[in-house]
Amino acid sequence: MQDFAFAFLNLEIVREAWPILWSGFLYTVALSLMTVPLGLLGGVALALLATSGPRAVRLAAAGWTDLFRAIPPLVLLVFLYAGLPFAGFDISAWGAVAIGFFLNTGAYYGEVLRAGIESVPRGQMEAARSTGLSRGQALAHVVLPQAVRNVLPDLISNTLEVVKLTSIASVVALPELLFQARQAQSVTYNATPIVAAAVAYFLLLWPLVRLVSRLENKAMAGR
Repeated sequence: MQDFAFAFLNLEIVREAWPILWSGFLYTVALSLMTVPLGLLGGVALALLATSGPRAVRLAAAGWTDLFRAIPPLVLLVFLYAGLPFAGFDISAWGAVAIGFFLNTGAYYGEVLRAGIESVPRGQMEAARSTGLSRGQALAHVVLPQAVRNVLPDLISNTLEVVKLTSIASVVALPELLFQARQAQSVTYNATPIVAAAVAYFLLLWPLVRLVSRLENKAMAGR
């Protein structure tokens, strides 16, 4: 037990590694604040195209969504960062992460929001149009708010996955939490920094986990 505590729960190593772990934590928060809004923006656009556009546009949006849901985000990120320079497009690590996460998470958010829009009765759109609202105004003020409310637990669950997904940014040398924890591990030859990173992820995401559970329980009680 003493050996386990030394290898995985060494508080002295946590104290020494704290500055870079904290720096990595702040990077993870910054990445999350960038990728979640980007994903939501792409998701809203895809959902609207998949439900409101002409048939050809709907099919194109569905194909785009399937493509970027099927491609592993790690492969996409490596391709953008290491592959595009060979085609003459130099891209920074932040740029690769922003584009890669926009494509991947936007596809997932888009599928969730598409289901939410389709769950709103068609009569809501007709009623909104009958009051003089344009189609765009009806979507923005009547349909989308109901759609978001219907799939809110799924949206929050997807946001949890997006935040956890930021850990793969370490492959392009962005010093987020996991990258810094691995750096500390390589210097100390001790796994405690990885455990500390896991605890940090838990503290960051636990409020969202509880919120999802509360919303799901509320939805079940309302049925």
